[in-house]
Amino acid sequence: MKTTVDIPDQELKDVMRFTQATTKREAIVTAIADFNRRRRMAALIEHAGKADSLMSPEELQALRRQG
Repeated sequence: MKTTVDIPDQELKDVMRFTQATTKREAIVTAIADFNRRRRMAALIEHAGKADSLMSPEELQALRRQG
């Protein structure tokens, strides 16, 4: 999708440096993908330890032994 956005020069330079991108497009796409990945991980971490119905590693191993 094409979009026109006014990005501050220094911010864009920093993104290009941090991502080691060779083009502005590559830098922006990489930054967006990283942002989305971090948000998904944060959402997943919010649920960590909240599932009471999951079995323990020991229970899973016992079930595997039973066949």
